[in-house]
Amino acid sequence: MIPRQPPLPALTRAEGELIDAYLSAADLLGRINPARATHTYGALRAAQALVSQATALREALDLMHRRGESEVHAATLARALRVLDGERRTLRVSLPPPQAP
Repeated sequence: MIPRQPPLPALTRAEGELIDAYLSAADLLGRINPARATHTYGALRAAQALVSQATALREALDLMHRRGESEVHAATLARALRVLDGERRTLRVSLPPPQAP
């Protein structure tokens, strides 16, 4: 039986878009990460797609700002990231552990 995930916290539409764009960008950065990438073509494609994800991030933050959402509720957004598997998805952005000599 698959363990039940906690519910996604209540987010504004712009916060949801911010989380989605952030995780998509993190996925792409993980594919580009030179310490983890295996082929230049895949990394190149991910880098090209990253441009549109950066735009999506900017637009979500701009929408939040225009709507008067001047504060980022980090604890709530962190919960949303965890529910959406953000820890695993952002792991590929970091350096892998050193190899034993």
